[in-house]
Amino acid sequence: MSMQLQSVINCPHCGFSRQETMPTDQCVWFWDCPQCKALIRPKVGDCCVYCSYGSVPCPPVQQSGRRCCD
Repeated sequence: MSMQLQSVINCPHCGFSRQETMPTDQCVWFWDCPQCKALIRPKVGDCCVYCSYGSVPCPPVQQSGRRCCD
């Protein structure tokens, strides 16, 4: 299976969604919602905002099947 770098991230505060390109070399711990301006952080136990609020997990999790920041 090929790695997916596009993820649709959803704001848990206002419901805004946007497709984003995920980096392959770092965790993304914060995302600023362009609509409501909320600073989104990962849920407890998740390594990044894409694993918490994205349509696909981050690239390191796709590769290894486990949290990327362990």
